[in-house]
Amino acid sequence: MAKKMHSKAPLPFIGQKRAFLNQFATVLHQIIPDDGDGWTILDAFGGSGLLSHAAKHHKPAARVIYNDYDGYAERLRHIPDINRLRRILEDVLRHHPRGVHLKTAKRAEVVAAIRAFDGYTDLNCLISWLLFSGNQASSIEELCGKHMYHAVRRSDFPAADGYLDGLEITRESYTTLLPQHTANPRCLLILDPPYICTMQGAYKQQGYFGMVEFLRLMLHVRPPFIFFSSTRSELPAYLQLVIGDRLAGWERFIDYQTISINTVLNSTARYEDNLIYKC
Repeated sequence: MAKKMHSKAPLPFIGQKRAFLNQFATVLHQIIPDDGDGWTILDAFGGSGLLSHAAKHHKPAARVIYNDYDGYAERLRHIPDINRLRRILEDVLRHHPRGVHLKTAKRAEVVAAIRAFDGYTDLNCLISWLLFSGNQASSIEELCGKHMYHAVRRSDFPAADGYLDGLEITRESYTTLLPQHTANPRCLLILDPPYICTMQGAYKQQGYFGMVEFLRLMLHVRPPFIFFSSTRSELPAYLQLVIGDRLAGWERFIDYQTISINTVLNSTARYEDNLIYKC
């Protein structure tokens, strides 16, 4: 078992599923016995790697494959630069009250500091430090054109030593990755895809994850699986349709289980997140 179990991803990442870690562990133990010897756990939409990290922590003998499609491992390697820029912005805003909108002159100072920085610039961190909750940007240029407020982190990020230890890291499309493993009955699929028809502005790989992509993904899904969705997703309605009308492959989903939690995005936005699984 890993020495340290992270309760959240070391660097900001949208949709990292940290609120589901306890439920995820419970389901993981239901599906995979003991330490996971002889099992493969495929985190096909790996995101921040938090689910892969947790899976390896709870099932240390399992082969855990983390599909780092968003380049999160690269971000972790640049934590020293991220901390250096944080300290620069903290200094620029040292006399500005926290949680307050930046006026034009101060915002210009922040933008100038970002553009002059000579190291790695992490967009996700800048979003979490400078934009209102729920607001996004797909590039540094877009971020610099938005209204900003002061929410710069008060301290440096600690090193992420050991966070990805023991994981098999790959980076490829689910369309080629899943077929390599779905014939293995001792391969647990962990699936946390983008919501259907959602613009991927917060992801490194941009574009739409539309209905065609969703249907293509569902062709590969079979138990055991753990699938994450929310009220912003079409998955629950899709499963009801497939099972209710006994569409092709309906047997793969019958008797699936759902665990739901309420998620608060900000003062005006909240939704229900779901963990859907079948052993």
